[in-house]
Amino acid sequence: MLPARFCLHRPSTTAEALALLAEHGDEATPYAGGTEILVAMKARVVNYRHVVDLKRVDPLRGVIRRGDGTIVIGSLSTHHELANDPLIREFLPAYAEMSENIANIRVRVVGTLGGNLCFAEPHADPPTLLCALDASVVLAGISGERIVSMADFIQGDFATARHDGELLVRVEIPPLESGARAAYRSFGQLERPAAGVAAVHLAGGTWRFWAGALVSKPIMLAETAEEIDQRAGRIDAHGDLHGSAKYKRHLVGVLARRAMRACLT
Repeated sequence: MLPARFCLHRPSTTAEALALLAEHGDEATPYAGGTEILVAMKARVVNYRHVVDLKRVDPLRGVIRRGDGTIVIGSLSTHHELANDPLIREFLPAYAEMSENIANIRVRVVGTLGGNLCFAEPHADPPTLLCALDASVVLAGISGERIVSMADFIQGDFATARHDGELLVRVEIPPLESGARAAYRSFGQLERPAAGVAAVHLAGGTWRFWAGALVSKPIMLAETAEEIDQRAGRIDAHGDLHGSAKYKRHLVGVLARRAMRACLT
């Protein structure tokens, strides 16, 4: 099925894109890689009369490392680019590894991080690891920018804190403390995880564990390794096409232990 007819806009600056979104309101949508929104439009699940193509807005691309060690990722960076970016591979190898295994090669080459986060599909990989890494997203509107923690950005199934007329322009990941390690492990059979677990091992032996694909947004599991086994069987989970709630709770325990081992080796 083809999408309903729409007008395609191709701005070359962030300001132009924001002006178009403000002008057309809820009849407009930003368009990056299109791996999510075009599928929804073709299925007539959503219908926009104006599509704002961001591909020519070059400032939304690329990765930089600030002087304080913060990694800044432009929202138009594709999963494939992030999997192979030298800064990501050096300072966030867990993120590079995750990006290298998202969906399939077609999605990785075309799909963008910003599009993935804004679509807020509950079975996406990046939000879970970004929550564990204490990342934030920067949203731009015609009145300026605001910062939202990744933990607060996704609010439910296909729902985020992004307002109409705003663009997600970058993701900011603070530096891990010296000696800290991160890992992400997932399992699924439909190119999306039935469950995914991110672990960050901090100095002093403390942990951060987050899980995704269990409910409508990533959830924090525990702060110690001992809590995982205690909580795994009681975690809230929703059964769906990817597996029953019981199956997902079992996966969380298995994946958490795998992520822990990856952090410690």
